[in-house]
Amino acid sequence: MADVVAGLGHEVYQIDTLMAGYEQITAGYLIRGERPCLVETGTGPSAPVIRDALAGLGISAGDLATIVVTHIHLDHAGGAGDLAEMFPNAEVVVHERGARHLADPRRLMASARMVYGDELDRLFGALAPTPAERIRAVGHTGTIDLGGGRRLDSHHTPGHARHHVGLVDSVSGDLYVGDAAGVYIQDTGDLRPATPPPDFDLATALRSLRTFAALRPTRLLFSHYGPVDAVAETLARAADEINVWVEETRRARGRGLDLDHAAAMVAERTRQRCAILRADADPALAAKYDRTSGAGANVAGIMHYLDTESQNP
Repeated sequence: MADVVAGLGHEVYQIDTLMAGYEQITAGYLIRGERPCLVETGTGPSAPVIRDALAGLGISAGDLATIVVTHIHLDHAGGAGDLAEMFPNAEVVVHERGARHLADPRRLMASARMVYGDELDRLFGALAPTPAERIRAVGHTGTIDLGGGRRLDSHHTPGHARHHVGLVDSVSGDLYVGDAAGVYIQDTGDLRPATPPPDFDLATALRSLRTFAALRPTRLLFSHYGPVDAVAETLARAADEINVWVEETRRARGRGLDLDHAAAMVAERTRQRCAILRADADPALAAKYDRTSGAGANVAGIMHYLDTESQNP
């Protein structure tokens, strides 16, 4: 197994949360300083992985000041309740549209169960509630104090999810992109859209990518997965990939095809754009990404968006 922790400079440490036992699917990030801050928790079963990684970086149970999540999907915030219990002094920061679901996750878990069925337990586990008094909600913008004059600036960037935020580090210039810029696959250099139901909206997603570009970050830190230095090129590519997937899904929908056939059309259209889809791709790697972020769920989100668009022309 690869090392779970990687130093990225500026006292930033990437932590592989080992989602569902897989490596390099979802990352959490520690910003170590006067007020240590964890960005992204991974899933509920990942909480012990995060706890042990923080201990190895010298962060004890009473040291962590802040836990912040880019949005409340279970691969990003599923460990929030468990980690709030493990680190009792940490404030939990989330966009205001997601705060109530961290305090009472029953509706979120029921919705996830409908989507994933029995796979939910293996992939994501359960989201434990976070005490409401420990939660701080941010709005269109917000600030997280990292101590010593350093801060994270939060920017509401919906399109993937209504409760999504991007976070900019005032010292490193890093931008934590959550899922708004898609899924970056280190092994192949692929960038795939993240467009699951029910919140995906094309215009909003593209506007959020423009917001990211306007922030002029020095580096992108992907929750899926890792750092990328080519900021402008990657954000432009993210917009291109979303447009291609929407265009091809729109074609499939116009032909009356069902979800499986639409996903197959998208896969065929993007085969030359995405190395992991090609015939010579590592089958184990392709299976890993198909299980954890497959085309089907993302095409389903685009289908839902197109259905909504047709009902509200």
